[in-house]
Amino acid sequence: MKYIFTLVIFIFSYSITAQTNQKIYDIIEDVSEERLRQDVKTLTEFGTRNTFSDTISNTRGIGAARRWIKNEFETISKNCNNCLDVFYQKDFVTKEGNRRVPHDAWIVNVVAIQKGTKYPNRYIIMSGDIDSRASDTMDFTTDAPGANDNASGMAGAIEAARVLSKYKFESSIIYVGLSGEEQGLFGGAGLAKYAQDQGWDIIGILNNDMIGNIEGVDGVIDNRTFRIFSEPVPANETEQQRRARRFYGGEVDGVSRQLARYVHKTVKTYMPEMNPMMVYRLDRFGRGGHHRPFNDLGFAGIRIMEAHENYTQQHQDIRTENGIDYGDTFEHVNFDYAKKLTAVNAINMASLASAPPAPSTVAIGGIVEPSVKLKWNAVDGAKGYKIYWRDTTSPTWDYSRYVGDVTQFTLEGIVIDNFYFGIAAVDEEGFESVIVFPNEIMR
Repeated sequence: MKYIFTLVIFIFSYSITAQTNQKIYDIIEDVSEERLRQDVKTLTEFGTRNTFSDTISNTRGIGAARRWIKNEFETISKNCNNCLDVFYQKDFVTKEGNRRVPHDAWIVNVVAIQKGTKYPNRYIIMSGDIDSRASDTMDFTTDAPGANDNASGMAGAIEAARVLSKYKFESSIIYVGLSGEEQGLFGGAGLAKYAQDQGWDIIGILNNDMIGNIEGVDGVIDNRTFRIFSEPVPANETEQQRRARRFYGGEVDGVSRQLARYVHKTVKTYMPEMNPMMVYRLDRFGRGGHHRPFNDLGFAGIRIMEAHENYTQQHQDIRTENGIDYGDTFEHVNFDYAKKLTAVNAINMASLASAPPAPSTVAIGGIVEPSVKLKWNAVDGAKGYKIYWRDTTSPTWDYSRYVGDVTQFTLEGIVIDNFYFGIAAVDEEGFESVIVFPNEIMR
């Protein structure tokens, strides 16, 4: 009888840690290439979406674009029994002191919140940028269709809302169009401050900026690889935390890096045909994206984007020079690829919004011992916990052990000096929280 009981426990433990979930495959299947195509086309037809362009016209400029986006979110909400709270979030910027601001204006973001059933104040966010630009960022009248940069990311956020609004999740999901990216990340800064003021518990932000190009300026064509940019540790870490890292490790284990690893793992599980490429950098060399203002306040945030950029189609007036067609126009967007990256976002938001919260405190010990001791706080909604570890030079969590519904465990025979460790909470369906790197030392 004891043997049978042990076997049942083992089978149950295996079932909640090894299974995949059909819902995630259904979400991948439901993402529509045709809807992405239609939405990108509509966004390009506003002529320019420069942050400082016309706000009165119903057919041209950023005002018309953001009203259309808000209407799309409201239509999606009607189709899910008003499951989205749709509103504008805005901040005023002035020309004085801002070299990329041609005149005073409101920076208006379009926000759609799908409230969680159990943890309504926990949020996973997907963002796209509303605005576009010509060669001169101060030029707000010249046509700037911004098909890939960033109608593709904006269309992805709208499509993710269409797909995920059919489901209910324990945590909240936010779909947002951010403005003012090209002039200084104003929209992201405004929403990040709004989130801080509202006391939002942010799981992370997935910033999608250019998810539709497969042919790089270097001639490489690749419709499977995408990049995940993440900073190593929070920009606002304390001096005490910085000193602790020197002795205990964690130089590449901040909250944003763990979010990047989560996305990598989810994609390799459910979309193995894709090649997620983690880039150990906040963003592209010398450039910035709308996840950065969230990072600045200590929130987890990453940038998801194409692997091969074509610079002749970014920040360029539409023209032909020396046989090269310049401009970010509709015909350059690969919608099959945009569909894949939209699915990448959707399945990760669904997984994170379905999972229990991550432990807030993880303590580790094992100095001069042949074993590793781990202790963590209990999490509401967790049916068990999973210990992860990896070689100190590995970019991914390569080893794991499900340890059941306990809050401490000793890994026998594993020397603490040779690996890094982390803890994730797991629910009864197998959905896992983001992994938490130890933040306390057991004495």
